[in-house]
Amino acid sequence: MPTTPRPTPLDLRPTIARPAPRRAPVAVPSRNPFTRYWRAVTDGEASWGRRLSVALGVPLAMAAGGVALAGLALAGYAWSLLPDTPDAYALARATRSQPTVVVDVRGERLTQFEPAFREWVPLDSIPVHLVHALIATEDRAFYRHSGVDVRRSAAAIWNTARGDRQGGSTITQQLARNLFPDEIGTAGTVERKTKEALAARAIERDHTKREILEAYLNTVPFLYNAHGVEMAARTYFGTHAPDLTVPQAAVLVAMLKGPNQFNPVRHPEAATVRRDLVLRLMAEQGAISPAEAAAFQAEGLGVTLTPQPSTYSAAPHFTAAVRRELEAWAQPRGYDIDRDGLVVRTTLDLTMQRQAEAAVADRAARLQRTADGQWGRGVPRAALDAALRQTATYARAVDGGLDADAALAAARDDAALVDSVARSVRRVEAALVAVQPETGAVRAYVGSRDFAVDEYDHAGVALRQPGSTFKAFVFAGALQRGYGPDDEIEGGAVEIEMSDGTVWAPSGGSSEGTLTDALAFSKNNVTARLTHEVGPHRVALVAQRMGVTSDLDVVPSIGLGTSPVTLLEMVSAYATIANDGLRRRPRLITRVETASGTVLDSFGGNGAQALTRRDARNLLDMLRAVVDRGTGRALRELGATGDLAGKTGTSQDYADGWFIAMRPGLAVGAWVGFNDQRVTFRSKATGEGSRTALPVVGDFLVRVQDRLPDVAFPPPPGRYQALDFDPDGDSLLVDDPDVYDMTAEDYEWSYGEDPYEPAPIDVPDVERPLEDRPDLRSPPPATRRIGWSPDGRRSDPDRGRAEPAPSPSDPNAPTTTRNPNNRGGLTADEIIERARGDG
Repeated sequence: MPTTPRPTPLDLRPTIARPAPRRAPVAVPSRNPFTRYWRAVTDGEASWGRRLSVALGVPLAMAAGGVALAGLALAGYAWSLLPDTPDAYALARATRSQPTVVVDVRGERLTQFEPAFREWVPLDSIPVHLVHALIATEDRAFYRHSGVDVRRSAAAIWNTARGDRQGGSTITQQLARNLFPDEIGTAGTVERKTKEALAARAIERDHTKREILEAYLNTVPFLYNAHGVEMAARTYFGTHAPDLTVPQAAVLVAMLKGPNQFNPVRHPEAATVRRDLVLRLMAEQGAISPAEAAAFQAEGLGVTLTPQPSTYSAAPHFTAAVRRELEAWAQPRGYDIDRDGLVVRTTLDLTMQRQAEAAVADRAARLQRTADGQWGRGVPRAALDAALRQTATYARAVDGGLDADAALAAARDDAALVDSVARSVRRVEAALVAVQPETGAVRAYVGSRDFAVDEYDHAGVALRQPGSTFKAFVFAGALQRGYGPDDEIEGGAVEIEMSDGTVWAPSGGSSEGTLTDALAFSKNNVTARLTHEVGPHRVALVAQRMGVTSDLDVVPSIGLGTSPVTLLEMVSAYATIANDGLRRRPRLITRVETASGTVLDSFGGNGAQALTRRDARNLLDMLRAVVDRGTGRALRELGATGDLAGKTGTSQDYADGWFIAMRPGLAVGAWVGFNDQRVTFRSKATGEGSRTALPVVGDFLVRVQDRLPDVAFPPPPGRYQALDFDPDGDSLLVDDPDVYDMTAEDYEWSYGEDPYEPAPIDVPDVERPLEDRPDLRSPPPATRRIGWSPDGRRSDPDRGRAEPAPSPSDPNAPTTTRNPNNRGGLTADEIIERARGDG
């Protein structure tokens, strides 16, 4: 029997888990500096001295490093501002300056440009109690600091941070700010304070305390155009600086903290409180006794306002324009026109200026009587309300909590105010400019009836619609495109479809007669047709080429003068016509010299040929007809003599009246209107340019014509001549070189193509007389009319204008009878061949 194996006994011993042997912890250094700092401070094994040194030393080291970095950053920032910060040399220039003298063409003084604080008083002549009041109130440490009072500045920063804003500027810092407001500024910024401190340090380095006090007291502003203590003494007390009493000196020093806030005229209570504080501080500093301070505090302010007149100018609007031009010249060259003692020689003829001012004043006064008769005591409500909103009464009402409508109603309730404002609104204004065409020199420049009443420059700044005076550019463009003065236009009213689908249909004048007739009698229909044919863009280009610099609205109505321009621009453009098409920019300054006579710069230069001589002379002859038999014939009736040409202009609703005249040696124009264009003359008989602006020009010409040369303009060309281009590319030649000369560049501009790579030109289908061109003042010969009927024209969307159909270059076009020397009668192929020099 098999044996069964015995089972293995189970191992029943218990399983015991024993802990692993303990190891000493390994400290892992932290990368966080704050954690490391905290461990070092809380390390129980370190001594208390070590822990305390770490706890205090690390923050102190960090603070010192931060201060050092901030100091370096501030130093770097200050270094970056140094080039724009005035230095001691600039102070010397500002305080020892000489005014710039402006003289007319004969050397007669017109005005001088100088700082507002030219009434300089030596420190020895300034009362010592005024100096004591200044130092006691504004800068007690004046004699101890070096331009910046660090302690006071730190206190000002601390108090400002707490909400109590204080100023910490020393007298020297205030001087730097007063002398150089543009370079340093007045805003409460870090940049301004840094520049102010740097400038103060530079001033203190090179100037004594007495020099600084003298400069400060002669430059500090006191409102009402008063700078310096001498002007302030005259303005507020009717006395001079050496005669100021202690209370008066305290009033002036009181104003320094805030001239508007402590204005003794408008805020006498606040000014009195501040003055009393100044007196008390003077007593505390020992400048006066407490008893004297109390006695002075019991006195009134004793202020009698006497505003001082500004610098005199014999031609204020002109010299203001000269200053603008001179500043643009001086700034990039580093000159200070108020302090560098320059001599500016201008183009103005002071004798002619006086006659211009007299003509404007006389004629405007007559027109004022007309306007007063038409408007009575009233003006348009909208214009009156706009003016009332500019009054102090309206401003006070708004400041008092009233809304705009209630404030306006309050102003309307003041009958005296309304009457005064209405007179101002209906005041007629006028301007006149006279230019010498050959040089562009401005000989007379009147910007308003009276500069003391209206300082706004209506001659060189105001933009107004020129009306029909702009038509000269339309007819100039037509002459360039091949039309002639004797060409006739036929057709009825013109209608032009606008881009938005609306139809523009100008009114005014028939379409019968020659182009000369249309310009002489200012026919709107003909001008609108020509503008459409020539193209508004080309009319604008011609105007700009001839002297108009304002931005123009290139619209179909541009030829009727709807785009605003200045009078100076228009007179300059007409001077181009009178100068055989050669444009000269209007020139106010001839040269700038030093006080010793050294010429620093001359102004002038070459002109630009804007029109060909032929086109300019033809256009001038057409404008002769305006004066001889057209809308400007009243010029002769006023007594103007000589060879005259010109153009009248009137804007919509008679808001603006214009007239520009030309005679050899002079182009002169006038504008008449109102400051608010809602106020106008109320009838055609009184509001047209021939009734408003023309008499101003006529009066002026009568006054000066004896001084002008008794010569005539060159006559227009006797016949139309063909163009031949020089194969060498130097000029375009014609039979009579005295009539015409033109460079290839001029040709490209005038005719829209490069003479070397010409493009076909659309020329009108016109017959002109074969004989020599007759005097336009005699009845014109019979000519073939240009067709303008709707059936005879086609529209070219690419060029945006109507063209004669069929094209002259079309082989099926009818044969044109023409003068072989007539540019306008040539076919397009002939024009191209002649432009290439092959014809």
